[in-house]
Amino acid sequence: MGDYKLSAVLRGHESDVRSVAFPHPTSVVSASRDFSVRIWKLQSERPPTYDSTIKVQGKEFINSLAIVPPTAAFPEGLIVSGGKDQIIDVRQPSAALEDNAEALLLGHGSNVCALDVSQDGALIVSGSWDTDARLWQVGKWGSESTVLEGHEASVWAVLAYDAATIITGCADQQIRIFQPTGKLIRSIKTGDVVRALCRLPPNHPSGAQFASAGNDAVVRLWTLDGRQVRELRGHDNFIYSLAALPDGRLVSAGEDRTVRIWENNECIQTITHPAISVWTVAVCSENGDIVTGASDNLVRVFTRAPERYADPATIEQFNEDVKSSAIPQQTMGNINKEKLPGPEFLTQKSGTKEGQVQMILEGNGNITAYQWSMAANQWVSVGTVVDQAGSDGRKISHNGKEYDYVFDVDIEEGKPPLKLPYNVSQNPYEVARKFCEDNKLPLTYLDQVTNFIVQNTQGATLGQSSGQGADPWGTESRYRPGDASGSQAPSHAPAPKPKILPQKDYLDILTANHKPIFKKLQEFNQALVNDGNKELSFNPSDIEELAVAVALLEKGSVKDVDPSAIGLIVKAATEWPEDKRLPGLDLLRLLFAAEEPVAYLTTEQNILQRLATSGVFAPTSPLNNTMMAVRSLCNLFKTDIGRAIAGEAFDQIHDSVSAFLTTSNRNLIIAITTLYINYSVLLTGDNNADQVLSLLDDLNKILHSAKDSEAIYRALVATGTLLSLDSDFCEAGRDILQLPSAISAAENQAKEPRVKNVVAEIRQKLQ
Repeated sequence: MGDYKLSAVLRGHESDVRSVAFPHPTSVVSASRDFSVRIWKLQSERPPTYDSTIKVQGKEFINSLAIVPPTAAFPEGLIVSGGKDQIIDVRQPSAALEDNAEALLLGHGSNVCALDVSQDGALIVSGSWDTDARLWQVGKWGSESTVLEGHEASVWAVLAYDAATIITGCADQQIRIFQPTGKLIRSIKTGDVVRALCRLPPNHPSGAQFASAGNDAVVRLWTLDGRQVRELRGHDNFIYSLAALPDGRLVSAGEDRTVRIWENNECIQTITHPAISVWTVAVCSENGDIVTGASDNLVRVFTRAPERYADPATIEQFNEDVKSSAIPQQTMGNINKEKLPGPEFLTQKSGTKEGQVQMILEGNGNITAYQWSMAANQWVSVGTVVDQAGSDGRKISHNGKEYDYVFDVDIEEGKPPLKLPYNVSQNPYEVARKFCEDNKLPLTYLDQVTNFIVQNTQGATLGQSSGQGADPWGTESRYRPGDASGSQAPSHAPAPKPKILPQKDYLDILTANHKPIFKKLQEFNQALVNDGNKELSFNPSDIEELAVAVALLEKGSVKDVDPSAIGLIVKAATEWPEDKRLPGLDLLRLLFAAEEPVAYLTTEQNILQRLATSGVFAPTSPLNNTMMAVRSLCNLFKTDIGRAIAGEAFDQIHDSVSAFLTTSNRNLIIAITTLYINYSVLLTGDNNADQVLSLLDDLNKILHSAKDSEAIYRALVATGTLLSLDSDFCEAGRDILQLPSAISAAENQAKEPRVKNVVAEIRQKLQ
C-alpha cells in the first residue's frame, strides 16, 4: 500500500472538532466546541459515505472524548465525553439524545480537557484545568474517584497505559506515572508543556513504551522507567494529538495544519489540512485508517486502502482547498522575496526529507509554499503566503510585531488595560489561553476571551477579509470579563480620546490560583519535614488551619482568616528557606488587601520590618520573591488602614524597592510601577514634596531603562499623576530631572497608542 489518501469528509459540526475516536471500521465518534458529540455510521462503502447522529447536546464546549470497549456489563461499549461544564458524561451508543446518561461523573472543578479508558474497560482517567487527574471505576458510578495529585498546572493529556499504570502529561512540563491507587511512581521533566500521550504497541522497534508531544513540536518516545529513547522532529508548531498504528507507526497532529505519519525516526508522510489547526487524530486498530478533527469544523477520514478512497472529485477538491489556503507570512518567519527561487526550482531540485517546505516566487509576484512528498517524489503546493489574512491591511504594532487586531482588556475598573494582540492566522483559543497565562488570569476567563476574539474579528479566517480594520486606539472593542457588552463587535468610528491623567484609583493585584499555591506550600513543607527541619515545618494541624485560611481567601472572605493562620503564612513567607518562600509570599499578598489582616500584620507581626530583615529585598534574593513582596505592598492601598501605613512607611518601602528600578524581570518591574501609581494617587491627598521628587527621580530611571510596554505605560501614568499635583513639580521634572529625555526614551521603546496618548498629556504639562 502507498500513502494515505482522503477517504471521506464528514460535515455536520458547527465549530472546531476537538476530539475524535475510531472504535470500529464502520463508526467514528467526534466531540466539538458546538456543544455536541456525534456518532458517524458508514452508509456506503464505495466511495465511503457516513451519516451522523447527535448523541450528546450540552450547553458548553465539549473538548474531550474516550470510548469504553465492549464488556460483559456494557456489550456495546460506552461513549465518555467532557468539557467546560466540568461534568463527564457517560452513555451507551444506542441511547437516544433525550435518554438519560448512564452516568454523570462529578468531581472536577474546571474544564475536562483529557480522557482515556483502560484497555480492559475497567477504568476511566480524566485530566482537567483544575490541575487534577482523576480515576473512575466503570460501572461503579456511586464510588468516589481517585485523585492523582501533584500537578502544578492543567493536566492536558492522560493515558491509561495498563491495569497498573496511569500516565499524565501536564502544562507544568512534566510527565507523571501513577499507580491506580493514586501513588506517584515517577516524574519525568520534559522541558515544555505536554499536550499528548499515546501507548506504543508491545515490542516497539525503538524499545519505547509510550510517546509524548507538546508545545516544543517534538515527539518523544519513552520507556516506563523514564528514559527517553528517541526524538521525532518535523512539526513546526504545537502538537495536540498522538495515535499509534498497530504496526508501530505513529501519527501526530498539530497547530502547523498537518498530520504526520512516522516510521522509525522518519516522517514518511505529511497531510496538510486547509485549516488553522488539526486538533485531534485517532486510528482504527482493525484497518489502520486515520480520522482527524480540525478547526474548520470538519472530520476527515484517511486510508491506504484503494477500495476506501474517496471519489476523485472529493480528493481533488481537498487538494484544491489546501492549495488555495492562505498562509500568513508571520507564521513562516522572515522571507526575503528577492532571494526566493522561481518555479523552475520545482523541477530542478528534489527535497531532502518528507514535509520539507520551500517558498517559490511565482511569475505573478505571489509567494507559494510547496511541500516535498517522498512518496510522490515531487513538490506539492500547500498554499499561498500572504502579507496579512483577514484584516483590511491596516496593521497595528505591539511589542515590535504587527497584528491585525490589538484589543484592550479591562480586568477591573481603575486598572490600566491589558493588551490582547491577535492575527486571524492564529488560533483564537490558543491566543486566549496564552493571554490568561501571561497575565495570571483565572482560567474561567478563557472561553470568554476566546468568544470575544471570534466575535470581534467578525469570524475572519485565512484568505478572507473581515471588512473591518483594527481599532486604531484599542478602546472601542475593549473587553471586560464578565460583561456581556464586552463581546459586541467594535465600532471603528473615531472616538474622543479620554483624559488619562491624573490617575484617581488605586490598583491592586488580587488574581490567584489558590489550590496550586496551597499544593506547592504543602509540597515545600513536606520537603522540610523530610529534611528533619522541625523548627520551620508545619504539623498536620497547622496544615489543616492553613487549608481553612486558603478556602476563605478563595471565597474572598479575607477578613475572616484566623490570626493564627496569618502567623503561619508570615512564617512561611519570611523564615522558610528562600527557595521555598514563594507560596507564603503569594498568600501574604492576598492578606494585605483587607482591613483586619493588615491591622494584625502591622501591629502584631511587624510585617514590614520582618519582610525587610528576611532578605526579600536584598540583591541576592530570588526575583520572584521580591516581585511577590512588592505585589503585597501594592495591595496595602486597598484599605484605609493600609494606605495610612503605606504613607507612614514611605521611606522604608522606597528604600526597599529602589534597588530594583532597572531590573529586566518583567513581573517585578510591573509590580514596582504599580506600587508607584498607588503612591502617586496617595500623594494627591498629601502633597509631600520630598516624596514626590523621590518618586519622580525613580520613575525617570525606570523610563530610561524599561523595555516592557506595560511597565512603561504604568511608569508614565505614575509620572503624569505626580506632575499633576503642582506646577513646581513640572518645573523640577523638566529642568532638574530632565524628564523630557526619559519621556522620549519611553515613547521610542513602546510605540503604542495608549503610550502616545499619555506622553502627549505629560508633554503638555512640561511645556
